[in-house]
Formats: sequence, C-alpha cells, structure tokens
Amino acid sequence: MNSEELNNARTNPDFLNFLEENKEKSIKEKDINLMYETLDSMLVLDLDEEKVNSLYEQILKTAFAKVEKIVSKEQKLNLDDKEHLNYVRAFYEHAIEKWSYDKFDGAKEIIFVLLNIVDDERLCDSLKVLLINLSNKEQLDIFYENEVDFSKSCEDEKYGYFMIDFNFDKDEFLKQNDEILLKEYKNLNHLLEV
Repeated sequence: MNSEELNNARTNPDFLNFLEENKEKSIKEKDINLMYETLDSMLVLDLDEEKVNSLYEQILKTAFAKVEKIVSKEQKLNLDDKEHLNYVRAFYEHAIEKWSYDKFDGAKEIIFVLLNIVDDERLCDSLKVLLINLSNKEQLDIFYENEVDFSKSCEDEKYGYFMIDFNFDKDEFLKQNDEILLKEYKNLNHLLEV
C-alpha cells in the first residue's frame, strides 16, 4: 500500500467499521487469528493507540488462557498450526515488550516458559540465545542492532515474527554459554511446576 491508499483506508468509514466489527467479533469468539489480522491492520493504518492496546490486551488474555489448557493436557505448541503460532507470537511479543523496558526477569520467565512449551528446535535454539542475553542484562536495542542478522530472508513464513538469525554462530554461542543456560534452567524450573 502506498501512502495515498493508506490514507484512504484510514479515513474510509466502511473499512473502519469493518475493522471495529472484526475486533468485537474476534474478542467475543476468542479467535486469536482474527484478533491478530485486525491488530495488524490497525497497526499498518496507525489507528488509535488506545484501541490497539485494548485489542493487544485481549490477545494476551486469550493466548494465556488457551495455552494453559494446551499445556495442562501435556501438549506442546506447533508452529505449523496457525492458532498455535499466534499463541507463541503473543507470548514472544510480550517478552520482547518487557525486555524493551529492561524488565529482564519478567522477559526471562516468558522466554523460559516458551522454550518448554514450543515444539520447534530452530525457534527454541533462538529462544536460548535470548535467554542468555537476558541473563546478561543485555539491553534489547543493543542486542537487536548488533546481534540480529537482517540480511537473511526468512524462507519459512512462520519464523517471520521471531529473531531467528544472528551475526554469530548460534550453536557455538550456545556451547560457550552452556553454564548460563543451566543456571537459568535451575532458577526458572519452578515455573513449569503445576
């Protein structure tokens, strides 16, 4: 969309009503896929921040409630399931938001929980990288600018919401920081107790 099309969409009452209806419907039906479609449209159009934030809060509430049910059945989240992917996205974005405010412990807890409820080796290895950097209290903007590799195009769309590629050898980094991971697993393991 060019800027004229964005402006037309922003000021089109029918489209704005459509978005509002989708927002209400998605919340009523607890449909996280529709919630995210609506949220993404609202963000692209740079709509009212209060409405965006209220929908994001509903996304988090829905994701936490649904994931609790899945995990209580001793199942893991699968990124090939769009609904599961959006649950993971919600948790991940919440962790990144906490990290952006230097709330390292809160972000670590969410990342640790994700590590243990997601069935995807590539994402889990990346989550371990984040956990190590959170343990070292690395600020998000510094980590993002210096360590995330933006030159690689994500061949699999499901990873598009996550920091997956880095400017270093991930496997080597994980080996070098194995003791930090072990310490964090020991410190955070209580979060997995039901």
